[in-house]
Amino acid sequence: MTGGRGWGGGRLGRAAEEAALAFLTGHGLRVVARNWRCRMGEIDLVALEGPQVVFVEVKARRSARWGSPAAAVDRRKQERLWRLASLFLQSRGWSDRPCRFDVLALTLTGAGEWTCEWIRDAFQGTPDGRY
Repeated sequence: MTGGRGWGGGRLGRAAEEAALAFLTGHGLRVVARNWRCRMGEIDLVALEGPQVVFVEVKARRSARWGSPAAAVDRRKQERLWRLASLFLQSRGWSDRPCRFDVLALTLTGAGEWTCEWIRDAFQGTPDGRY
């Protein structure tokens, strides 16, 4: 679970992660990995939607003051996620499965609730950065 400018982590970060899980499972995805780590970094959530493997980058902010949290998923981050996803697929023997990359942007409202912007198939790429 990652955050943008003004992100405090801790209890708020855990709450955002739980909100992301609830949101995705409520939309029919089955989460198979949470905070999957390897030497190259971390994938926030990995889910299945039918046979498709969905890699979800979760971005959360305390407010919309700095814009959408999704804007923090720049090209460099996308390339890193693609490489991590490739390693994840290899580790599970799923290299032949279809996959996509989603971004789930959470913003805390003044009422203490989360708004969720789900960007399905947010980006595509290859390990060498070709798009």
